[in-house]
Amino acid sequence: MESDRKMTRLRKLNPIWRTVVEVGFIVFLFYSNLLMGQFAASGLGQTNGLLWAIQNIVTPANFMIALVTALIGQLVIEFFRKRI
Repeated sequence: MESDRKMTRLRKLNPIWRTVVEVGFIVFLFYSNLLMGQFAASGLGQTNGLLWAIQNIVTPANFMIALVTALIGQLVIEFFRKRI
């Protein structure tokens, strides 16, 4: 009886953890893309270094953009997941 309740609780947490992992992955891709841009496109990362590039991209504005777009991306993924 106890194990049944535990399994039910774990099944309820699965979608939450899946969402956290997928949103985290989208945020990671966003920041890795910004970091690559600091070294490839502008070239300032090459002259100022890795620490400067990380400080330049990790800002509250970039974090909010990453979080909002990741949540939108998650909604799109869930839409297609349920549709297919």
